[in-house]
Amino acid sequence: MNQRVLITGANGLVGSALKERLIDAVCTDVSSSPSVDVRNLPLLENLIIKNNITTIYHLAGLLSVGGEKNPDLAWDVNINGLKNILDLAVKYHLQIFWPSSIAAFGPTTPQVNTPQHTILEPTTIYGATKVAGELLCQYYFLKKGVDVRSLRYPGLIAWQAPPGDGTTEYSVHIFYAAAKTNSYDCFLNSNTILPMMYIDDAIDGTLKLMDAPADKISIRTSYNFSALSFSPQDLVSEIVKIRPGFVCTYHPDHRQQIADTWPKTIDDSVARADWGWQPKTDLSKLVSVMTEHIK
Repeated sequence: MNQRVLITGANGLVGSALKERLIDAVCTDVSSSPSVDVRNLPLLENLIIKNNITTIYHLAGLLSVGGEKNPDLAWDVNINGLKNILDLAVKYHLQIFWPSSIAAFGPTTPQVNTPQHTILEPTTIYGATKVAGELLCQYYFLKKGVDVRSLRYPGLIAWQAPPGDGTTEYSVHIFYAAAKTNSYDCFLNSNTILPMMYIDDAIDGTLKLMDAPADKISIRTSYNFSALSFSPQDLVSEIVKIRPGFVCTYHPDHRQQIADTWPKTIDDSVARADWGWQPKTDLSKLVSVMTEHIK
């Protein structure tokens, strides 16, 4: 049977890049037509039946900063939306990808080389939905046989979609500011090191995970997934090489408190061993590509 793919949240950072690779996918987002709210189970079911869907990349959800603005909505969309997808996966024997995040970690998590199996005590509603979602995915695999797979995405850097209000998205905003004024006022401290990844690596890893034989998947909560770790100052140092005179100032806001609870570096050795994960893009190449595309 041919694979028929549905992407929810297709206009977001990951969805915008993923639909370029999966060109025949059915794409939905609350901001586009057809508009599909993932909390609407009958509407989702009709979409699956109508398009003979076999695989869902379920990307719809509220991120860290948006979640703090509306915790009730974040829980409703992120958890009830996921449960709808998993219930439909049981009924129609679907394969599911769902993204977790480094937001699942918290201040009690080891911040250096964070291991695959570790303490998950996040302090944001977004992080809480990611921990609950990981456990929900594992439950549906163990109890109902759903082939659901997940990655703990680090901060993702892409040019395909405008940056949102996530904590790591300073790393995208900075390129727009550099193109406009050759300056940027950063909302994190200059030395705040966070795990990051260029979008092409994230999409490559996601597709590689989904293509891996089921017997190679040992993690049914969510895999640690890593490429780079850098601070705003590290990023600025690379941008200056391409844009001489670029200036960055620092005025940390509430997002700094979120960033302080997240790891600095991630141990993703289980993903590398299980299904051959290997990132390709270093910081210098990342800055070159982002500068080229955002002018």
